[in-house]
Amino acid sequence: MATEKDYQGLYDRIAALRDTVTSKLASQLVSNPQLGDTLTQQIDALLQSVVDADAKLPAPPDRGLAELAGIGPQAAQTFGQARMPPGVEPYDETITSERIIAVGDMYYLYQHEKIGVFRVVSKLQELFRAGAVRLSSGPGAYALYQFDRREVLRYTQRDRLGAYYRLFGYGKGPGPTGSRPNVDFHKLFSHFVHQVTLFWRDKRISDVIRERAFDPSFGSIAIVRRSGLDLRNNLKWLSFGHLNVLRVEVMQLLEEAFRILDSDDVKRLFGAMNGWDVLEEVLIRYFNERLVTSPRQRMGVTGREVLRWLAQDHILKTSRPEFEALLLEIAEYAEEWLTSAQAMGLAGRPANARVLPWDQTSPAPLRAVGRPTPGVPVQRAPARAV
Repeated sequence: MATEKDYQGLYDRIAALRDTVTSKLASQLVSNPQLGDTLTQQIDALLQSVVDADAKLPAPPDRGLAELAGIGPQAAQTFGQARMPPGVEPYDETITSERIIAVGDMYYLYQHEKIGVFRVVSKLQELFRAGAVRLSSGPGAYALYQFDRREVLRYTQRDRLGAYYRLFGYGKGPGPTGSRPNVDFHKLFSHFVHQVTLFWRDKRISDVIRERAFDPSFGSIAIVRRSGLDLRNNLKWLSFGHLNVLRVEVMQLLEEAFRILDSDDVKRLFGAMNGWDVLEEVLIRYFNERLVTSPRQRMGVTGREVLRWLAQDHILKTSRPEFEALLLEIAEYAEEWLTSAQAMGLAGRPANARVLPWDQTSPAPLRAVGRPTPGVPVQRAPARAV
């Protein structure tokens, strides 16, 4: 059980240890920046081991209050003898990965919903019931019949749209009773993806212009981590309820829908090579829609991978080499998502504003200050701080 005096002395000794080590290795730290990162990790691990060991010791029944107040035989003679608790469990380590993974699946389903997969199957059902297409007893016709019969057991389209509205803030109209739309999701998600792409873009530039091409000491992992934690915390309170069950059911529904679209008799009916061709043919022929199949589908795939990465504890790593190695897993996914979203006008690439204020939907461009003078560089206002 650490006392206030022990607590204060521990951090003073750790600070003295850092000063001593850095002063003795100053010349080596200049030529080898990775050495400083390694020393910091070792000292932090030493400090954390002491804190964890103290947290496991049993506390007195009164949690040290009588000792602090000077009551009883164990009363503290000085303030430094009072018990000092180490703290509580960090907030960012209390998120269950299962719920965030479920959010990733729901995002994947939303993009397929926007593509029109379920609308196309409903249209095929309508044509099949009306006898307007040459489908009778093939595998696609039988699957359409089963799809129709099972509809009474599933969540309805209204349930799906309400879940997207509650979880992502996408769509219009009232959501489920007692819920509210998550209007912050898209700006936080696009901001995190942008920070990941910007980090690796800066890293690639540094690999070219610097002497030590593979030195991982360029770029700020703190900005990437903070934007990821903001997004993860935003989803923490919105992933409860029936979403876990709903996403499993709708994933099964999506699989069944593509089994219909990819059946031989349905493909032959539209002269298509695969299920995606059938989907696009129906959207053009019966809905007269502009096709967004490719970018939407890739946004669903890459967005789900980014959210799955956030579901793990990778974002909490403090070691730069370890964090970069784990972040590399979603580097290309983030770049592809941002490119697809930018092509559809759903996201941008702000060049300078790296911090996203909570009351903005996107980073604001820098504005010129005063009237520009010919031949004089234009001064720009600093980015708004959070």
